[in-house]
Amino acid sequence: MKLDTFSAHRNDERSATIAAETTAVLVVDMLNDFCADGGAMVLPGAERLIAPQNSVIKAVRDNRGTIVFVNDTHRNGLRRDREFLKREPHCMEGTWGAKVVDALDRRPEDIAVVKRRYSGFFNTDLDLTLKDMEIDTVIVVGVVTNICVRSTVHDAFFHGYRVFVPRDCVAATGPREQESSLYDIATHFGWVTESTDLANALNDGATIEGIQISA
Repeated sequence: MKLDTFSAHRNDERSATIAAETTAVLVVDMLNDFCADGGAMVLPGAERLIAPQNSVIKAVRDNRGTIVFVNDTHRNGLRRDREFLKREPHCMEGTWGAKVVDALDRRPEDIAVVKRRYSGFFNTDLDLTLKDMEIDTVIVVGVVTNICVRSTVHDAFFHGYRVFVPRDCVAATGPREQESSLYDIATHFGWVTESTDLANALNDGATIEGIQISA
């Protein structure tokens, strides 16, 4: 793996194990407005994420882990919604667009956290909820890699969680943004892997080998 000269100064821990009971999947913004036909700002290719995401969710659920849906939701009638200074209105409270896509395996016992900014941790009770569930590791999946997923990964790292991102479970606004974001996550914030490797590790205790992302 060729690293830029700054990033080369790293503690290169490439492999890891994961314990399901202290792990939570954070499903970020898999909502109709972003992922379903007719949504306000649909990300092309988001439908390809559903199957690998469901496989990770199943592995965590089957092994007594925690599933958290982190959902972008905006209130009507605000004088200034900070996101709407940069993005068109989306995921309005109480609308179809703010609901999780039907194809994802969601259960009544799963946890839902509402966010109004890019990061799932910013001014939400996500960190408190994870700590009450005795979680020390998060698997972050969803959209968009270079916006809400990345912001959530950063804050998870800052809050002291181990972070895994299966690259087939996240999608960015384009190939450049996907590779750049995954490179930075793998180099500075956590492990980038594949959904199958995570599922195997959760089910069988296998070691996860981090994917080397080219600079």
